[in-house]
Amino acid sequence: MDAKILQWAKERNLLPGDPHKQFIKLVEEIGELSSAITKNNKLDIIDAIGDIQVVLIILSKQLDIDYEGALEVAYYQIKDRKGKTENGVFIKD
Repeated sequence: MDAKILQWAKERNLLPGDPHKQFIKLVEEIGELSSAITKNNKLDIIDAIGDIQVVLIILSKQLDIDYEGALEVAYYQIKDRKGKTENGVFIKD
């Protein structure tokens, strides 16, 4: 899927692109997700989560960072993390 997204981005001159502008787009999409969650609108939540993923894939390419590799790094940093969940938020030790 990443290849299709990157091809789409290339066709729209988002690559190589400006990561600062792509970051602004990410913030916009996060705002849309917040609104969808507040309204409990499942379809808009799905759309926003998908849009965020697309923007992150493009941003990663613009910054020459392997998206899947970054996700793997994040997982290995948290996989053995200890802590507790309070009010729905995980607090690490």
